[in-house]
Amino acid sequence: SMSLREHALSLFRSAVGTVCPAPMMKRVLKLQGDGCPQLLVRGQAFPVKRDLYLVGFGKAVLGMAAAAEEILGDHLVRGIITVPLGIKESLQQAGMQEMLLKPHSKIQVIEGAKNNLPDAEALRGAVAIQKLAEGLTADDLLLVLISGGGSALLPAPIPPILLEEKEKLTKMLASRGAAIQELNIVRKTLSVLKGGGLAQLAYPAQVVSLILSDVIGDRLDIIASGPTAASSHTVQDCLQILTKYNLLHNLPKSVETVLSSSPTKPTAPENYSHVSNIIIGSNTLALDEAKHQAEGLGYATLVLSAAVHGEVGRVAMLYCQLIRLVCLCRAGLGEGPLHDEVRGNLLQLAAELEIPSLDLAKFLEALQGLGPERPVCILAGGETTVQLQGTGKGGRNQELALRVGLGLHRAQAASSPQGRCEIIFFSGGTDGQDGPTEAAGAFCSPGLVAEALQEGLDVDAFLSNNDSYTFFSRFQGGHHLLVTGLTGTNVMDIQAILIRA
Repeated sequence: SMSLREHALSLFRSAVGTVCPAPMMKRVLKLQGDGCPQLLVRGQAFPVKRDLYLVGFGKAVLGMAAAAEEILGDHLVRGIITVPLGIKESLQQAGMQEMLLKPHSKIQVIEGAKNNLPDAEALRGAVAIQKLAEGLTADDLLLVLISGGGSALLPAPIPPILLEEKEKLTKMLASRGAAIQELNIVRKTLSVLKGGGLAQLAYPAQVVSLILSDVIGDRLDIIASGPTAASSHTVQDCLQILTKYNLLHNLPKSVETVLSSSPTKPTAPENYSHVSNIIIGSNTLALDEAKHQAEGLGYATLVLSAAVHGEVGRVAMLYCQLIRLVCLCRAGLGEGPLHDEVRGNLLQLAAELEIPSLDLAKFLEALQGLGPERPVCILAGGETTVQLQGTGKGGRNQELALRVGLGLHRAQAASSPQGRCEIIFFSGGTDGQDGPTEAAGAFCSPGLVAEALQEGLDVDAFLSNNDSYTFFSRFQGGHHLLVTGLTGTNVMDIQAILIRA
C-alpha cells in the first residue's frame, strides 16, 4: 500500500498539473471554422472578423502563450508578452520545452521586472502593448493572457509622470506602512494600463482575457492590478490614501497634474461591454482536481477553503485543532468535554482568521457524517504570511508544515486518543518555490517531530530562526521536503491533511 506521503505527493502533482499552462489552455480554448472562424472559450463563441492579436504579462504567461499560439495557428497576426527576467533560461534548463515559443513564433517576448520590480525593460514591454492596443479596430480581436506577477511587468505611468517618480512615491508609501492594497490603488490610479486601462485603449476591438488567478477570492480588479477589469476605485480613494500617509503636499509636480485632471468617477460598467474576463485557472480548480484524485484513492474528501490566509502560527493552530477533532470523532469520542473544547478553539480561530466563504459549522457537520472506517483527506489552499525573525532557510509552506507537526506532537503528548491515527500534513507552493531554497514545501507528521526530539533537536529553535528547511533536510536525506522544480504556473499554495486508522 502506498504511504500517506506518496498519496499527498500525487494529490499535489495532479492539482498543479490541472493548472499548468498547456493542459489548462487546451481545455478552455479552441478555434473553430474557416469561413468566419470563431474563438471558443469554454463554449462561449467570439467571432474573429478580421485580425487576431495576443498580449500577455505575468509569471506563467510564456507557457500560456506557447499553448495559445499552437491552438490559434495562422489566425494569430502578432503578439507581445512581458515575462519576468530569466524565465526563458529557467524553463530551458528545466527541460520544459512545451512552455517555450517555437523558433518562428509571431509573439515577441520582452523580459523585465528584475526582482519583481518595475524597470526600464518592463516599461518598454508595457509601451509596446499599449501601442498595439491603441491601433485596433472594431473588427479585431485581442486575446489577453494574465497571470500573477503581471503588475510589475506592466508599468506605464500616465504622462508626464516618469517611472522613477511613480516608484519613489510607492516606496515612500510603503516605508510609512501602507498596505499592499493601498499601494495598488495608488499605482492603478497613476497607470495607463492598470485598472481597466488596457481594455479602454483596445476599444472598439473585442477583448477576451484568460486569467490565471494567484489572489485570494480571484478578484479580477486585483489580479495583476486588473488591466482589463473595471476598477472599483476612484481618484478620491487615491487622494485619501496619500492624505492618510501625509504625502499630499510633497508630491512630484507630474503626479499633481495627473491627479487634478483625472476623472473623479470610475468608468461606467457599460464601457466594458466589449470585454470578457474569464478565469481559467485558480486555487479552487486545483483543489477540485486534488479532491477528484483523493476520492479515487479511496479517501472521504472535504475541501475546507481555497482562501486560507493569515499568520502562519495561527493557521497552524487551526489545522492542529481540526486534525484533533477528526481523530477524536474517529476514536468514538464525538462528544464530551475534550471534543467540545477542541471544537470551541477551532471555531474561535476560524472567526479570528476571517477566512472568506468558510462555513465551519457546516464543514464540521459534513465531517461527522464521514463514518470512521474510510481514511480522510482534507484539502485547502491560499497563502499564509511569515513574520521573519531569524536568519534560517525555509519558506511559509515548510514552516507551516513543521508548526502543524509540532502542535500535533504536543497535543498527543498531553492527551492521546488520537494516538491511533496515522496523520500526515502537507503544504506546497504551486509555482514550485517556497522561499530561497529548491523546496516547494514539506510533509510533516507528529512522528517526525517525536523522532527529532528523541535525537535531541530543539524544534522550537528551528522555528524561531525561520529554519524549517534545515530541520527537514536532517531526516532521511530530505525525504520530507517537496522538491518539484519550477512548474510554470502559480495559483498560491495547497495544503492536504491525510488521516487513516
